[in-house]
Order: sequence, then C-alpha cells, then structure tokens
Amino acid sequence: MAFFGGRKEHIEKAEGPAKLPDSITVATQRGESVLAAAQDDFTASWVAMTTYRIVVTSPEGEVQLDRPWHEVDTGAWEPDSAILSLSWVGGTTAQQWRMRTLTGPGHIPEVFRDRVSASVVQVREVKLSPKRTARVSIRSVLSSRELIDQVALGRGAQASDRVLATEVERVRQEARAGVGLPPTQGASSPL
Repeated sequence: MAFFGGRKEHIEKAEGPAKLPDSITVATQRGESVLAAAQDDFTASWVAMTTYRIVVTSPEGEVQLDRPWHEVDTGAWEPDSAILSLSWVGGTTAQQWRMRTLTGPGHIPEVFRDRVSASVVQVREVKLSPKRTARVSIRSVLSSRELIDQVALGRGAQASDRVLATEVERVRQEARAGVGLPPTQGASSPL
C-alpha cells in the first residue's frame, strides 16, 4: 500500500469548512458516519468519506461512485495542487479530484489516510527480480471487520509466471495463517 506520508492520527469526525450541503445525502448504515466532504473543482461532484467507504455524488446528489476503503490500492494527496489521486485494487480506472476552489479539501487528506490505513492489516512483498514482483495484503472490511486477502502483481510481472505464482501462493497462505484465516486455494490470486 503506497500512500502519502505524514503523521498518522485517528479521525473521529471532521469539522471544517467542507461539509455536504443539505441537498446532498449519503445513506449510512449503523455505525457509519460522514467524516469529511469536499467538492471537486472540475466536475462540482461531492466527494464524501465515511467511516466505511468513499462516496462521490453528482452536484444533484446522484451517486457516481460508492466503494469501500479496502478496495483502495494506492493514493496520494498533492497539497500544492490540492489534488487527491487514488487507484483501486484490481487495476480499475484511477480517480482524481481537485479540491481547491469550490470548497477546499477540509479534512479529506487526513480522513483518506486514516481510513485506508485502518483497512490495512498486513502487507508482504514478493520479489523474485525487478519485473517479477507482487504484493500480498490482508485487509479489513471496515463495516464488518472481516479479513480478506488481496494479491497485486508488480509492474512488469506476468500472470503466466508459474514460479512467481507459486511463491505468491506460499506468501498468501502464510499471511492468512498469521491473522488466523484458514487456508484457501488461490481465490484472490490474479496468477
């Protein structure tokens, strides 16, 4: 998991200039609350960060994105440009929002870091050579506290590499055992 540095702090509730307007509602479940919100300068969409997920709505309140924190692969906050960028597990299209002019970022950077960090239980790297790498992660589904494993191939790694696949599976099983999860047969591996 690669995301921006800085000190880690637990965020209870965001209080700051960027809050959802009354016309925008994010449905929450028991134990969930909106921690931070800001408006994207490019689209005027609202980015809301809850205890369990990230939700993006159109300016009219239509949900455009609703994903749990454990699906965030990497992210970065660029303070000079006020841009939050993130990529998702599984390599789906990355997202980017600029939060400078319309509302400012409020507590978006801190909440983003806190919630992604809260979902990461363990990360192990597999490195056979520079183009034969993978990352095995144990993540927490924050809404249920369920633990899951994730495997991400490194840049240049090939899914057809059987030696890498064998090593990834060994590390995955060790990681699962290390957090008390039972062994499985390749369910989360892209190899």
